[in-house]
Amino acid sequence: MITVGLTGSIGMGKSTTARLFAEAGVPVFDADAAVHDLYAPGGAAVEPVSARFPGVLRGGGIDRASLSEALKSDPGGFADLEAIVHPLVGAARAAFLEAAEAAGAALCVLDIPLLFETGQQDAYDVIVVVSAPADIQADRVLARPGMTREKFEAILARQTPDSEKRARADFIIDSSAGIADARRQVGDVIAALKAGANRPKT
Repeated sequence: MITVGLTGSIGMGKSTTARLFAEAGVPVFDADAAVHDLYAPGGAAVEPVSARFPGVLRGGGIDRASLSEALKSDPGGFADLEAIVHPLVGAARAAFLEAAEAAGAALCVLDIPLLFETGQQDAYDVIVVVSAPADIQADRVLARPGMTREKFEAILARQTPDSEKRARADFIIDSSAGIADARRQVGDVIAALKAGANRPKT
């Protein structure tokens, strides 16, 4: 089974691209969804995260807005949070891979927002980066409720530059031309991988 690490900076269309892979019948692991489950009432991250960041517990789960506020004034917070959450996400990912292989999947996609930032690039057979021109990225992100240019710049500062991600990718999905074009590119990637392509760049 070929494992595909799917990533891309904020506003590039990674989540939509992951959905296109799923629509094509490829098993997809969503790291963000896994974190959401971990933060939900009864989730494995609730107790350790609320202990480290007092005041973020709401209704038995972790309130992500409160956690975000807590991190702003806590320089060591991100590292501590990652130390709690990453192993739990890793366990969920391992269970997903085991299930996909048991089901006989030829390939599977793991949607990992911070793949390069967390040094996971070598864990996958193929890296697919979703990208778009900077002006399109900015328009998409700044259209989100509550987003400001300051918040956008702060997020970008914590992410590996798009140019570097593109340079390190095996395949690049350009999301700037709409869903139909992205769907075509996803189909091309799937076909190439199933045909045994040797990690080419598009």
